[in-house]
Amino acid sequence: MHLPVDGNFRGVAHGVRDPLFAPLCVKCREEHMTKLESHKTIAQPGVDAPVHRRSFQKADGRMLHLYGYDRHLETSQAEQSDDVAKGGHLRWHPLRREWNIYASHRQNRTFKPSAAEDPLAPTKPGARPTEIPFSTFELAVFENKFTSLHPAAEAPAPIEGVLTDPAKGVCEVVVYSPEAAGNMTTIGQAKRRLLVTAWIDRYQAHLDADCAFVLPFENRGDEVGVTLHHPHGQLYGFPYTPPVQAAAARAFRQGYNLSADLATLALDFQIAQADGLVAFCPPFAKFPFEVWIAPRERLPGPWAFSSELFDAFAHLLGDVCRRYDAFFERETPYMMTLHAAPRGEEQSFHFTTQFYPVLRASDRVKYFASVEQSTGAFTVDVMPETAAAHLKVC
Repeated sequence: MHLPVDGNFRGVAHGVRDPLFAPLCVKCREEHMTKLESHKTIAQPGVDAPVHRRSFQKADGRMLHLYGYDRHLETSQAEQSDDVAKGGHLRWHPLRREWNIYASHRQNRTFKPSAAEDPLAPTKPGARPTEIPFSTFELAVFENKFTSLHPAAEAPAPIEGVLTDPAKGVCEVVVYSPEAAGNMTTIGQAKRRLLVTAWIDRYQAHLDADCAFVLPFENRGDEVGVTLHHPHGQLYGFPYTPPVQAAAARAFRQGYNLSADLATLALDFQIAQADGLVAFCPPFAKFPFEVWIAPRERLPGPWAFSSELFDAFAHLLGDVCRRYDAFFERETPYMMTLHAAPRGEEQSFHFTTQFYPVLRASDRVKYFASVEQSTGAFTVDVMPETAAAHLKVC
């Protein structure tokens, strides 16, 4: 929940409003920092050195969380304080039995900015403010300015014959690094461990705040619609469990045993394994070259990992990305999603991370056209065992 911000703190520099930089004066910054900032130490499995989290409320009211191996104490740089939309609303699809999110303000979100206008870069002294008002950081998480879901989302105007609801929830941006270039492989094992730690912390925060399902994810590449190429992912906290995850939860609750399937899964489908985790091409894949990472024994989410599994998970995240790029000989466009237990389903749900690359060859995009979109029946061009054979040797 947001702490209130006094209007005198917002966009004022010694009594003068600057529409671009709008920094806080020294007195206001000190009061702002005292009231709206906190620090927390988070233990990492199997490591003596903890992770430090600095939570900081930006001038526009959104929260920013900085995660790092070193305690972050830098004084904030200049900030912008634009108005921020508070989510959209939900409309029920009576035939598909699912909620859709409507957020018209997202039509004006940032689209492929120049390097000089990268909103995910650190803010340098005297330069244009970015989303992160510090000149240094290790990993950052902040509330999306163009959010679809928001804890303060208001009820929409009634529409006759249409079931609607406020789009409660949360949308966050997860910035992997201050550098403008990089990927899940090149950021390295230490940064991947930091990322997993941040994911676990955000899971806890949003599930404790009554989100029904939390989805960390990454979109990579122009072919999947990425408009900001700075290395980053996102995280959505839903007020309900989406249909895909609800169906999975029901299957696990009714007795589906992924551990048993993994135990009997032919080596033809496996591409890598590490300390109780396996990366494999599921025999029922919907995407060419689809890969899942899963613990061999059922666990509800990464918060339940041992130190060995924690390390193995961080390693395999980078390894799968590396294998894709090596096989396709290019930066592979993909969607990556973490499927942990919805709230209340922890006793039976089996955590997986799922990669959906959208290439069927290095120069061929797999498009999902009429049949797939209208029926949900995917036609897969590459056999999963063939995909596994290719990725295994990369």
